[in-house]
Amino acid sequence: MNASHPDDLQFFCSLAAAVSLSAAGRELSLSTAAVSKRLAAMERRLGVHLVARTTRRMALTPEGELYLSHARKILADVHDLEQLLSGADASPRGLLRVNATLGFGRSHIAPLISEFSKLHKLVEIQLQLSVNPPSYNDGSYDVCVRFGAPPDSRIIAKHLAHNQRLLVASPAYIAANGAPQSPRDLMAHTCIGIRQGDEAYGLWRLHHHLAGEKTAVAIKTRGNLSTNDGEIAVRWALDGHGILLRAQWDVQRYLQSGRLVQVLADYQTPNADIYAVYPQHLGTSARVKVFVAFLAQAFGQAAQ
Repeated sequence: MNASHPDDLQFFCSLAAAVSLSAAGRELSLSTAAVSKRLAAMERRLGVHLVARTTRRMALTPEGELYLSHARKILADVHDLEQLLSGADASPRGLLRVNATLGFGRSHIAPLISEFSKLHKLVEIQLQLSVNPPSYNDGSYDVCVRFGAPPDSRIIAKHLAHNQRLLVASPAYIAANGAPQSPRDLMAHTCIGIRQGDEAYGLWRLHHHLAGEKTAVAIKTRGNLSTNDGEIAVRWALDGHGILLRAQWDVQRYLQSGRLVQVLADYQTPNADIYAVYPQHLGTSARVKVFVAFLAQAFGQAAQ
C-alpha cells in the first residue's frame, strides 16, 4: 500500500462528510467527475476501495472508515504542530476524542459537549462511553474524564471537581428496614451492587475519624440486584430495593429532593474526585486545552 499525499487527507475528510459525490463536488468546488476521478486515483494508489458508490448515495467501506479515522487525527496533529511552532493562540479545531464512563458520561459529559460544540464549531468531537476508563497508553482518546487522580506521571491530570461516594437509600426502604447505625449493620441490609472497575465486587471500604484517629473497615455486602450501569443502580435505589454506594454527583439531586436519604453520614469512602486526563504530548493542543478549561469552569459552576 502506497502512502497518501497530505492533501488527500483533507479531500477524503470533506468527501466523507458529504452524502454523495455530487454533494462533495459542490463542497469542494469541483465537478462530480473530478471528485470521482480523484477518489479512483486514491483507491488505485492504496490498493483498496474506500467508498461503496450507488447512483444516489455513497458509504464508506471498512477500509474507508479506517482511513477517515487516521486522516482526521493526522490533520489535527498537523494543526497542533503548526500552532506549537508558530506560538500562535489559534482557534481550536480538528478531531477531539473524549472518553467517559457510562452513566456519568451520559448525564454530565454529553450535555457539556453539546454546549462546547455550539461555541467551537471547528472541533469535531467523538464521545466514547465505557464501563471502565481505558488504559493510559492505548491511544484511543485525547481526553478521558475519570474518577481519581492517575498514578502515571506521563499523563496530565486536571482536577475538575471534588467527589465523594455516599451511602444512600430511599425513605421507603429506611421506613421498612431501619437505618444502619454502623458499617457492620450493612451486612444485615439488602445492598445494590455495581460491577465496575478493578475493585472487588460487593466490598465497601469505609473510614471514620474519631478523636483525631482514622479507623477503616471493609464490609462485604449482599443483595439480589447488581449491574455494571450506575444509572440503573440509582433507579433501583429510588425504587426502594436497597442501600447503594454511589458518587455524590450521581445522587445529589435526589438527596436534595428527598427521594434519597444518606445513611452512615459520619463514614466516608475513598476519595473519588473527578479529573480530566490527557497525554503529555497533547498539552499544547488548542482543542484539548480549551475543552479541559471549559469542563473545569462548568464543573466549578455546578459545584457552587
